[in-house]
Amino acid sequence: MVQLRLSAAVLLILVSLLLPAFCLGIRSLPLRLIDGGDGFGPGLDGLARFDEAPDYRNGAECPVSSNKEYASSCDASLVHIAMTLDSEYLRGSMAAVHSVLRHASCPEHVFFHFISAEFDPASPRVLTQLVRSTFPSLNFKVYIFREDTVINLISSSIRQALENPLNYARNYLGDILDQCVDRVIYLDSDVVVVDDIHRLWSTKLTGSRVIGAPEYCHANFTKYFTDSFWSDPVLSRVFASRRPCYFNTGVMVMDLVRWRNGNFRRKIENWMELQRKRRIYDLGSLPPFLLVFAGNVEPIDHRWNQHGLGGDNVKGSCRSLHPGPVSLLHWSGKGKPWVRLDAKKPCPLDSLWKPYDLYRAKDQTSGLSSSSTTSSPAMVGYSGY
Repeated sequence: MVQLRLSAAVLLILVSLLLPAFCLGIRSLPLRLIDGGDGFGPGLDGLARFDEAPDYRNGAECPVSSNKEYASSCDASLVHIAMTLDSEYLRGSMAAVHSVLRHASCPEHVFFHFISAEFDPASPRVLTQLVRSTFPSLNFKVYIFREDTVINLISSSIRQALENPLNYARNYLGDILDQCVDRVIYLDSDVVVVDDIHRLWSTKLTGSRVIGAPEYCHANFTKYFTDSFWSDPVLSRVFASRRPCYFNTGVMVMDLVRWRNGNFRRKIENWMELQRKRRIYDLGSLPPFLLVFAGNVEPIDHRWNQHGLGGDNVKGSCRSLHPGPVSLLHWSGKGKPWVRLDAKKPCPLDSLWKPYDLYRAKDQTSGLSSSSTTSSPAMVGYSGY
């Protein structure tokens, strides 16, 4: 076993030396959990523990998988969801995954692509172990995001949390995920889904549209950019041929084939480079998406992003739901439900997040079963992005 681990490590080092530094390519290594005595493996002390989620299975109406033993990240018959995975928002990510599985008509036909920062305080391997111990039968893969890819493009924002490099991982999904992944739903970590995710997956991106998202055309679009931007006749001309509407990038259906072919990652980076030279917006990763896509987004029903539940970016005050049906709740903004619940200062809507919370306080973890350590191996993708 030791020799096998050393061989894998040597192989990874050789690959990284032989290939260009900026694009290491994606490597998939099987990962089995290592028992550290408490069923969570080494390196997990100090991190949140989670109860094992119920084992959600397909109903009789679900199609029979061609491979019952192993779900491939390249299987186009599955619903593909991309999310970031980090120690700070781990509790939110776990709740989001739990909510998707709980309401999915065919939970075994959902595949999660997790993007983890290379230098997260908890290593991507440790985070992978936590996901596997919480969801033993989950179909997923973890990719490592190299923060130096984007760190020099990030400018200061209205809130420091918005400057986290992992917030920009969505810009690189076309490069990070396996090239065989043609389509994906991107979800922020502070959401819970209360409807069948297959309904969102069925969204058709018409014409040449690359992304779909709920649009909010009543919002004051001008506030997302500075006076310097709007007073520049060349820059503001970018919206001349389209009717731009605000949309939230925390919930998107993305056509990755069109994304890659249109080199939209580079188009977003161009605006970020300009922002570094002259300030044209104050928010973090949202404005570049608006500059590239606003006015050319496939409109999705508002029920799929009841956003803003975290309040504004400064105070994080309580908010109420928008009128209409709800399929997805999104705590965008400063306030997060798990933080407010722990502080005994919850907002009324935070009670809707609580049923999906699998968090277990450290003093409650004694005696947990380590049976999940023998579950099927997870996949860790090593990406140049």
